[in-house]
Amino acid sequence: MSFDAHQLADALEFATVSYAESTESTNTDLLADADAGPWTVRITTNQTAGKGRLGRVWEAPAGANLAMSVLLTPTSLDRIGTIPLAAGLAVADAIGGTRLKWPNDVLLGEKKLCGILAEAGASATAPTAARVVVGWGINVALSEEQLPVPHATSLQIAGKTTDHTQIAADVLRNFHQRMQQWQDNDPQLLDDYRAACASIGARVRLETHSEAIEGTVDTVTDDGRISIDGNAFSAGDVSHLRRKDGNYS
Repeated sequence: MSFDAHQLADALEFATVSYAESTESTNTDLLADADAGPWTVRITTNQTAGKGRLGRVWEAPAGANLAMSVLLTPTSLDRIGTIPLAAGLAVADAIGGTRLKWPNDVLLGEKKLCGILAEAGASATAPTAARVVVGWGINVALSEEQLPVPHATSLQIAGKTTDHTQIAADVLRNFHQRMQQWQDNDPQLLDDYRAACASIGARVRLETHSEAIEGTVDTVTDDGRISIDGNAFSAGDVSHLRRKDGNYS
C-alpha cells in the first residue's frame, strides 16, 4: 500500500512531515538536519541502513516496513530515560493486542513487531540545547519468509491493517499525547507503561556489559529502570534481556 505524506501532514497539526521514498536512516537524517524544529517527522517505507540499540541492524524489504523518526527538544534531561518508554507505549496505544518488552520493544503475541531507538545530539545553533530523536521501525507488510529473525512478526501476518499512513498517524498522535504527560511529569504515563509491560513478573536473564543476572522482574521504576529482585538497571547498562522460559519477551 502506498504512503500518503500529504494525508499524514493534514492529520498531524502539531508536526512537520518530511517524507523520503528511500533513505539510509530516518534518525540519522534528523540528527543531521540543523534546520529541523521540534516535532519534525522524517518518514520512509524503504530504510536501507536502519539501526537499533547497541548498533544492531534493522532490515526490511522496500515497502514492507514503516520507519519514522521525530525530533524533540525537551526542556529538561532529568527524565530523558523514560522518553523511549513513552515511544513504545504510543505504539501499544495505537495497535491492539500489543505489549511491551522492557525498555521499548513492541510485541505482538510473543514476537517483536517494532523496535525503537532514541538518540541525542547537540543543536548547531545552540550547542547546550538538547535534541532528542526517537525512531520507530514497524514491521508492517512482511511475509513469514521475509522476517529477519524467528522472533519477529508483522501486522500483515497478524491480520491487522497494513495502511502505512494510518499507522503512522495513530502512533504519532498517541506519542504526542504521551509526551504531554512526560512534560507534565504525570504519573499516569509510567502507570500505563507498567500495565502494558510483559516483562514485569517474568523470570529473566539480564546481561550487562560485565555480568549476567537472573531473577524476577519486580517493576519498572519511575525513572525507567528495570528492577530485578530489588536491583535496578538502566537501559544503557543492559545488552540483553530474555525470559527464562525461552520466550523472546
